[in-house]
Amino acid sequence: MVTLGYRPNRAARALATGRTGSIALIVPEPDERVLSDPFFAGTLNGLSSALVGTDVQLVLLLVRPGEATWRAIDYVRGGHVDGAVVASHRRRDVVDDHLLESRLPLVFVGRPAAGARGVRYVDVDNVEGGRIAAAHLLHRGRRRIGTLAGPADMSAGVDRLLGWRQALRSDGQVDDAVEYGDFTPAGGAAAAERLLAVHPDVDAIFIASDLMASGALGFLAAQGIAVPGRIAVVGYDDLGVAASTSPALTTVSSPVVEMARTAGRLLLEQMAGGSTVGDPVIFTPTLVERESS
Repeated sequence: MVTLGYRPNRAARALATGRTGSIALIVPEPDERVLSDPFFAGTLNGLSSALVGTDVQLVLLLVRPGEATWRAIDYVRGGHVDGAVVASHRRRDVVDDHLLESRLPLVFVGRPAAGARGVRYVDVDNVEGGRIAAAHLLHRGRRRIGTLAGPADMSAGVDRLLGWRQALRSDGQVDDAVEYGDFTPAGGAAAAERLLAVHPDVDAIFIASDLMASGALGFLAAQGIAVPGRIAVVGYDDLGVAASTSPALTTVSSPVVEMARTAGRLLLEQMAGGSTVGDPVIFTPTLVERESS
């Protein structure tokens, strides 16, 4: 076959085997969010690396709101891919519901917000991540610690907020200084402005993503508020943004690339006849100390 220069015909192989030789990475987010958020670049990198040495191709599906959502669902359920990895899911996400009904081999990056029963997923311990961020600030002597939480309909936002609350309550501190953002720089800046308008006495802020933290740091600088002198800041993710902010951002490291690589391996095992159920794979977050705290 090599001598003759033969190349297998993928379409013919699909007809003969019932396999397409493709998997989908499904991202239920707008295009501009995917192109600007390093979480998705890390997810794509990790999932691609899991396919090295296989003949499996990766299809990226950006699921926009509205009619495009149903086109993506029909594409996946129509036999165009052999399995899917889903990233960035929300509590009322119809994509999750219909994919689960399809019985397609499926793995989630991040705990599904709508519930995890019978679903394979890979995640980082976001509760612990929120806890160690707040504990670090407490250890630094901060006592009025606020937070810019992630979206309340996403498990990462909910869990990081919970960990922050647990750390403050165990230390006897109040946990009322909360504003919500959307994991974007603009959302972080706006949330920081709202937080300080209501709680001007905060001396530290835990921010649930580095992108939001970058926006918040810009707002604080514009207001002449020294970081970490007046307000210490800790972010979350450590996907590249944290090292380039001013000051460099102390953050909780979330191993997104390895999480996505693991999700890819689990999906390949399912496609080879492995179990579609099992315990989640949970990674441990770590604190990366820089100048902002």
